[in-house]
Amino acid sequence: QVQLVESGGGLVQAGGSLRLSCTASLSGFQTYAIGWFRQPPGKEREFVSAISGTGTSTDYSPSVKGRFTISRDNAKNMVYLQMNSLTLEDSALYYCAADSGMTLPVQDYLYDVWGQGTQVTVSS
Repeated sequence: QVQLVESGGGLVQAGGSLRLSCTASLSGFQTYAIGWFRQPPGKEREFVSAISGTGTSTDYSPSVKGRFTISRDNAKNMVYLQMNSLTLEDSALYYCAADSGMTLPVQDYLYDVWGQGTQVTVSS
Protein backbone atom coordinates (compact mmCIF):
# COMPACT_ATOMS: atom_id res chain seq x y z
CA GLN A 1 0.00 0.00 0.00
CA VAL A 2 1.51 3.28 -1.10
CA GLN A 3 1.13 5.90 1.57
CA LEU A 4 2.28 9.41 2.40
CA VAL A 5 1.89 10.88 5.88
CA GLU A 6 2.47 14.53 6.70
CA SER A 7 3.40 15.83 10.14
CA GLY A 8 4.77 18.93 11.81
CA GLY A 9 1.89 21.31 11.34
CA GLY A 10 0.57 23.47 14.12
CA LEU A 11 -0.08 26.98 15.37
CA VAL A 12 2.72 29.51 15.06
CA GLN A 13 2.99 33.27 15.34
CA ALA A 14 3.72 35.38 12.31
CA GLY A 15 7.45 35.54 11.71
CA GLY A 16 7.96 32.12 13.21
CA SER A 17 9.07 28.83 11.71
CA LEU A 18 7.79 25.29 11.27
CA ARG A 19 9.23 22.19 9.67
CA LEU A 20 6.85 19.85 7.92
CA SER A 21 7.73 16.24 7.31
CA CYS A 22 6.40 13.80 4.75
CA THR A 23 7.00 10.12 5.46
CA ALA A 24 6.57 7.80 2.50
CA SER A 25 6.01 4.09 2.19
CA LEU A 26 6.98 3.89 -1.44
CA SER A 27 9.03 1.19 -3.09
CA GLY A 28 11.77 2.95 -4.99
CA PHE A 29 11.23 6.18 -3.07
CA GLN A 30 14.29 7.76 -4.62
CA THR A 31 12.66 7.58 -8.06
CA TYR A 32 9.73 9.78 -7.03
CA ALA A 33 9.60 13.53 -7.15
CA ILE A 34 7.80 14.87 -4.08
CA GLY A 35 5.75 18.02 -4.07
CA TRP A 36 4.21 20.13 -1.34
CA PHE A 37 0.88 21.80 -1.96
CA ARG A 38 -1.38 23.83 0.27
CA GLN A 39 -5.04 24.75 0.39
CA PRO A 40 -6.07 27.84 2.32
CA PRO A 41 -9.65 27.94 3.64
CA GLY A 42 -12.10 28.59 0.83
CA LYS A 43 -9.40 28.63 -1.84
CA GLU A 44 -7.98 26.31 -4.45
CA ARG A 45 -5.08 24.01 -3.75
CA GLU A 46 -1.79 25.58 -4.85
CA PHE A 47 1.74 24.46 -5.53
CA VAL A 48 4.35 25.28 -2.89
CA SER A 49 7.51 23.38 -3.67
CA ALA A 50 8.88 20.20 -5.23
CA ILE A 51 12.07 18.17 -5.14
CA SER A 52 13.42 15.59 -7.54
CA GLY A 53 14.07 11.98 -6.59
CA THR A 54 17.78 12.56 -6.12
CA GLY A 55 17.24 15.87 -4.37
CA THR A 56 19.39 17.74 -6.87
CA SER A 57 16.54 19.77 -8.37
CA THR A 58 14.01 21.87 -6.52
CA ASP A 59 11.27 24.31 -7.40
CA TYR A 60 9.35 26.88 -5.38
CA SER A 61 6.35 29.07 -5.90
CA PRO A 62 7.24 32.77 -5.97
CA SER A 63 5.24 33.34 -2.79
CA VAL A 64 7.52 31.10 -0.70
CA LYS A 65 10.87 31.34 -2.48
CA GLY A 66 13.54 32.55 -0.11
CA ARG A 67 11.47 31.61 2.96
CA PHE A 68 10.82 27.88 2.49
CA THR A 69 13.37 25.14 1.87
CA ILE A 70 12.56 21.65 0.64
CA SER A 71 14.90 18.72 1.28
CA ARG A 72 14.78 14.95 1.40
CA ASP A 73 16.49 12.02 3.07
CA ASN A 74 16.11 9.00 0.82
CA ALA A 75 17.62 6.68 3.43
CA LYS A 76 14.67 7.52 5.69
CA ASN A 77 12.03 7.86 2.96
CA MET A 78 11.32 11.39 4.13
CA VAL A 79 10.89 14.85 2.66
CA TYR A 80 10.97 18.04 4.68
CA LEU A 81 9.66 21.54 4.18
CA GLN A 82 11.37 24.12 6.37
CA MET A 83 9.15 27.19 6.57
CA ASN A 84 10.61 30.44 7.91
CA SER A 85 9.25 33.98 8.22
CA LEU A 86 5.71 32.68 8.19
CA THR A 87 2.89 35.10 7.40
CA LEU A 88 -0.86 34.93 7.86
CA GLU A 89 -1.14 34.06 4.17
CA ASP A 90 0.75 30.82 4.77
CA SER A 91 -2.11 29.41 6.86
CA ALA A 92 -3.44 26.37 5.02
CA LEU A 93 -3.75 22.62 4.94
CA TYR A 94 -0.44 21.37 3.60
CA TYR A 95 -0.18 18.19 1.55
CA CYS A 96 2.73 16.20 0.20
CA ALA A 97 2.35 14.25 -3.01
CA ALA A 98 4.47 11.84 -5.05
CA ASP A 99 5.04 11.82 -8.81
CA SER A 100 6.73 8.95 -10.60
CA GLY A 101 7.71 11.11 -13.57
CA MET A 102 11.04 12.74 -14.32
CA THR A 103 9.96 16.35 -13.96
CA LEU A 104 8.90 18.62 -11.09
CA PRO A 105 5.26 19.27 -11.86
CA VAL A 106 3.46 22.25 -10.41
CA GLN A 107 0.08 20.88 -11.47
CA ASP A 108 -1.55 18.83 -8.74
CA TYR A 109 -3.28 16.47 -11.20
CA LEU A 110 0.11 15.13 -12.30
CA TYR A 111 0.84 13.67 -8.86
CA ASP A 112 -0.06 10.04 -8.27
CA VAL A 113 -0.22 9.69 -4.49
CA TRP A 114 -1.34 12.14 -1.82
CA GLY A 115 -1.18 12.37 1.93
CA GLN A 116 -4.02 13.45 4.20
CA GLY A 117 -2.53 16.85 4.98
CA THR A 118 -1.30 18.71 8.04
CA GLN A 119 -2.74 22.01 9.19
CA VAL A 120 -0.59 25.11 9.51
CA THR A 121 -2.11 28.12 11.22
CA VAL A 122 -0.22 31.39 11.49
CA SER A 123 -1.51 33.88 14.03
CA SER A 124 -0.82 37.60 14.33
